[in-house]
Amino acid sequence: MTLSVLVVDDEPLVRAGLRALLELQPDITVVGEAADGSEVLDQVVATQPDVVLMDVRMPGTDGITATREVLAALAAPPKILVITTFDNDDYVHEALLAGANGFLLKRARKEEIAHAIRTVAAGESLLFPDAIRRLLTARPPAPATRATSSLTRREAEVLRLIAAGLSNLDIAAKLVISLETVKTHVGNIFTKLGAANRAQAVVVAYESGLVTPGAAR
Repeated sequence: MTLSVLVVDDEPLVRAGLRALLELQPDITVVGEAADGSEVLDQVVATQPDVVLMDVRMPGTDGITATREVLAALAAPPKILVITTFDNDDYVHEALLAGANGFLLKRARKEEIAHAIRTVAAGESLLFPDAIRRLLTARPPAPATRATSSLTRREAEVLRLIAAGLSNLDIAAKLVISLETVKTHVGNIFTKLGAANRAQAVVVAYESGLVTPGAAR
């Protein structure tokens, strides 16, 4: 199966470099480019990508706003992977809260970029949990934005394992339950937290105090 990607960045050289790297992968194809966040929704509708590589900082419409627009407008939106220069970027935190599936540093190796695209496309693993943990724990404590008290004990356990980077299959093996049961728990977690995906659920878990830096390892 070939994964289709839309590349969004205001720098032409960055777009060209990402396209060149991705076209070396046998299972990834670049279906379009955008130079500003204001172009993204139209490009997504036109090209129907599986994944959007979204620059988070752009001088016009930034990646956070573009992410919100895409997720609000489409019933079946693509996965969104934001790209940043700094791993402690406040823009990345806001993009994850907006519903982005993960983030990637611009200095990442081509193998990491391809792996990131495959991971977010599959949707059953958290992308680079150590990087997300560092991003969230480097921030000052914030009040919870969504209640986690409605989670059952098992759902809270599953969420902690998601934050540790375990896939659904890994969680099923660890808890000795079926894969379908894990998927049910994950769906319930997303619904109760108002989360669009794993990354957003983990942000909520950290900010609520349900997951602590020492626990999600």
